[in-house]
Amino acid sequence: MLELAILGLLKEQELHGYELKKRLSAAFGPFSSVSFGSLYPALARLEAAGAVKAVEALEVPPARAIPMTGSMTGEAAAFRARKEPKRGGRAKKVYGITERGEKLFEELLEAESASGDDDRSFNLKLAFCRYLPPDARLGLLERRRAHLVERLARARASIRAGRERMDAYTRSLMEHGTEATERDISWLDTLIATERRQGGTEK
Repeated sequence: MLELAILGLLKEQELHGYELKKRLSAAFGPFSSVSFGSLYPALARLEAAGAVKAVEALEVPPARAIPMTGSMTGEAAAFRARKEPKRGGRAKKVYGITERGEKLFEELLEAESASGDDDRSFNLKLAFCRYLPPDARLGLLERRRAHLVERLARARASIRAGRERMDAYTRSLMEHGTEATERDISWLDTLIATERRQGGTEK
């Protein structure tokens, strides 16, 4: 999933590692804990596979005019400040997606997850759903709906079977979960209906 997220963000624009980490954390809740220790090895793997390219971009602060202060001491201090190297002015590696990366992104996006019940995987793929062809988008939504229907049936069966042993708080928590699943199914029904309308496959 991390490789898919990286390629999806780089598909939109070239980014350096820090900005890429920030975008992952901001855009995807499940990836909020992504560290540089996991991000850079993933980038290295993608670069080795030819899916990502890296370019050295030197960040040079713009030259500033030295103000005339009328004070020899003040002007000398300003001159020294201009001459001193600035932190952050070193070269930063900027990453971009390659043609191979574009193809890999499509493969990862269209691949069926080992478990369609994986919330993180579905949410990530939905974030990039606009890049899928209509039939693949519809398939993703329908598979997710089927898994949620199964999840709902299992949860309701568990509540019925264990009602006598559950305290009020546990039962309330489980019922809250089933209500959330019902809302997700209703939401998916709306998305599926829209996809079918737009694709001319209304049923």
